Amino acid sequence: MIVRLAAALVVLGAVPVLANGLPRADRPESVGLSSDRLKRLTDVMKAGVDKGEIPGAVVLIGRGGKIAYLEAFGFRDREAKAPMTTDVIFRIASMTKPMTSLAALMLAEEGKLHLASPVARYLPEFKDVMVGIEKKDADGKVTIETAAPRRPMTVQDLLRHTSGLTYGNQTSEIRKQYVAAGVMSRDQTNAEMSAKLAKLPLVFQPGTTWEYSMATDVLARVVEVVSGKDFDAFLAERITGRLKMDDSGFWVEAAKQGRLAEAQNGPDGKRPPLPNVTTRPKWYSGGGGMVSTAADYARLCQMFLNGGTLDGARLVSHKTIELMTANHLPPGVSYGPLTAIGFEALAPTPEFGQGFGLGFAVRTEAGRNPLHGSAGDYYWGGAHGTYFWIDPKERMFAILMMQAPAQRLPYRYLMRELVYQAVIASPAGHRRQTASAN
Repeated sequence: MIVRLAAALVVLGAVPVLANGLPRADRPESVGLSSDRLKRLTDVMKAGVDKGEIPGAVVLIGRGGKIAYLEAFGFRDREAKAPMTTDVIFRIASMTKPMTSLAALMLAEEGKLHLASPVARYLPEFKDVMVGIEKKDADGKVTIETAAPRRPMTVQDLLRHTSGLTYGNQTSEIRKQYVAAGVMSRDQTNAEMSAKLAKLPLVFQPGTTWEYSMATDVLARVVEVVSGKDFDAFLAERITGRLKMDDSGFWVEAAKQGRLAEAQNGPDGKRPPLPNVTTRPKWYSGGGGMVSTAADYARLCQMFLNGGTLDGARLVSHKTIELMTANHLPPGVSYGPLTAIGFEALAPTPEFGQGFGLGFAVRTEAGRNPLHGSAGDYYWGGAHGTYFWIDPKERMFAILMMQAPAQRLPYRYLMRELVYQAVIASPAGHRRQTASAN
């Protein structure tokens, strides 16, 4: 099943597509995209639903300041036979991280937060944090020795994932301690989460290793301390409220729960576990706790493309956007084991022409990466299936919203390929379509 009304409205211009005000293109060709070639994207997404790979999805492409493509596919909830619509709300997981990073940079612009400062300046519990060194004896028993950090963990380290923090799992003794401490429990405040993490050893010396981690969650606590506001209140007042992202937050109110997307049953007949977002949580996770819609996230992307402003609301300067989207990984940085888990060809390594900025991965050069894109584009995704990227060179962004954890990587790759193959002219329309362009 496919819901195609929204896409038809984009082409026909019958009514505004987005209630929150982003203008639509009268037709994709007016912003340098091919309608015929975009049908390939439509057909692939429809086939994914028909084959049962994904329950449904919403895809949005913006270019030249206008929405060129917006289409809903399949089901909001396959088991309930509820169709997908373009206003469905998704758990965006790590697509929360760019907003947390933006919040920190806003405070830095006000002189209240300094990226070069030690985290302990704002969170004193991290003053005595140690680095853990796992050692295995002849019998295979693992012990943990500790050493003092060679330099303090900084706010910049939190933003670029070089803090020495990690995510909890069962691959090492230190990561097992994360699980045992319950550092990702929804039944905790940011203050309680930060206090738990500060008692655990770091897995690397700060600044030496890129390791995807709970650093952005700690950053959310820094924002709370510096601003004097709960993290959800700060985002609502300073970011989502000013950008008119009315369906974005940390939980879904009762009146909107009929628009919440769900995963489909797996081969075992059970749904993949997704967080319950129908009640207000205690933990406002800056690393992965938010919900949003494609239309809301499009406003965030357009603000970044505009250099920090949208519809008269300036959140940060264009120089701050330049800072956030530059590669911040130092020469010779190492990469932890989590680099290869869930990233594959998207890893932010020089091997793939990638780096990492302040809140998302960035493409540092043309070539090397097997996926389409431009030098200078930046992106991130969420574990439950969502994904976005922004390409300043092409004045374009694209958003994929779905709740299909097992299919998140294949469909990210498909999105890159199928969006860029539809580009037939420059953003300003300098190169005209030829007869053979389709």
